[in-house]
Amino acid sequence: MSQIFPTAYLPSIEYISLFLKAENPRIELFETYYKQSCRTRCEVMTANGIQTLTVPVIKVNGNHTLTKDIEVSYKESWQQVHLRCLESAYRKSAYFDYYFPYFEKIYKQRFSTLTDLNDYCLKVILKLIKVKKDFSYTEDFEKIINENDFRICLSKNEVNKKEMKPYYQVFADRHGFISNLSVVDLLFNEGPSAINYLNLP
Repeated sequence: MSQIFPTAYLPSIEYISLFLKAENPRIELFETYYKQSCRTRCEVMTANGIQTLTVPVIKVNGNHTLTKDIEVSYKESWQQVHLRCLESAYRKSAYFDYYFPYFEKIYKQRFSTLTDLNDYCLKVILKLIKVKKDFSYTEDFEKIINENDFRICLSKNEVNKKEMKPYYQVFADRHGFISNLSVVDLLFNEGPSAINYLNLP
């Protein structure tokens, strides 16, 4: 039986770890859009603490819009904001020069839908951790049985709640170690060792 994940923008460490362990991961397209969640948000560590990056979207059918139909809005210059934030947050990290051009490329193009953007981000992450992982998208909505469904539990804000083994973070001297940020935090700070961390139980 395949496991269904929500679509996610620059997913959390927990998301990617579970995704890699799933045998037949599928990404949900046919849910009614779930706002203020991992679908449009990620969290990174900056000099000033945790920064939430949010992708502005357009619900073409109002509150009944399916995730697959959510469009990315370009009325504001969010791409510049996100790119500058990543650069400011990680330019002193050990692997910044190697990884930053891959993320810069994300923000140099436009994606019509949220799922197109998130699909591209996920494939970039898989490429950087050097993992070939097949996944697919749902073709209909399957009922959510309980809160342990990945579509629910991965949508919650778990930063600072899920305890994880510490790794080096650029601003840990100011803020201490922060668990379960976007996987970009792990990549910039740990580089090729990120895959070993993601495979931890």
